[in-house]
Amino acid sequence: MKVEIYSDIACPWCYIGKRRFEQALDRFPGRADVEVVYRPYQLVPDAPAEATAHRAWLAERYGPQSVAMDARVTELGRAEGITYDFDAALHANTFLGHRLLHLAESEYGAAVQADLKERLLKAHFTDGADIGDRAQLTAVAVAAGLDADRVASYLAGEEGADEVRAQLAEARALGITAVPTFVFEGRWAVQGGQEADTFLQVLQQVAEETGTAPVAEPGAEACADGACAV
Repeated sequence: MKVEIYSDIACPWCYIGKRRFEQALDRFPGRADVEVVYRPYQLVPDAPAEATAHRAWLAERYGPQSVAMDARVTELGRAEGITYDFDAALHANTFLGHRLLHLAESEYGAAVQADLKERLLKAHFTDGADIGDRAQLTAVAVAAGLDADRVASYLAGEEGADEVRAQLAEARALGITAVPTFVFEGRWAVQGGQEADTFLQVLQQVAEETGTAPVAEPGAEACADGACAV
């Protein structure tokens, strides 16, 4: 089973959704046969290259309710083991980060890409890193196991940019307007950071629909949250 997760590095619900989906996957009997790939989506594609304070940007966009929005996400994230520090977070363009995730998947595989995705989310939401800065992105990538020289040369040029733009266009063609969106086998889509139990149910249903549901051994027991929108 292939699961493509459309998400943005700057989407707090994508972080929660990632954790909840992984909890479901850990409980899914057929998890060894599930391939998870992260696809790009940009909530603010015209965000400037130079980072600004997250709090200021969110207040300008949503007004007074922005404080309550951050507080709600912080509370829900805590339950998933996520520490949000919105006072330190920076609003930055995520295109370079998506290019980096494309490099990780194409040259290192889905597992390394998932690890890099986790590190980028933490860097952005917890550590106050500038995810639009090439040097900081390189440091995060190296921590995930990518080669420093390869990453530096890759980010210095335009390699992978056309591929990421094509994937962004594909997301629009699919009608995706909010993230995270989880696409199963290219046929079924689930939007939002759903509870782990919901994701588990979807995994089981898709496995049954596609005939890939694991067969239990004899005697063994069978085994709306939010989203960020444009």
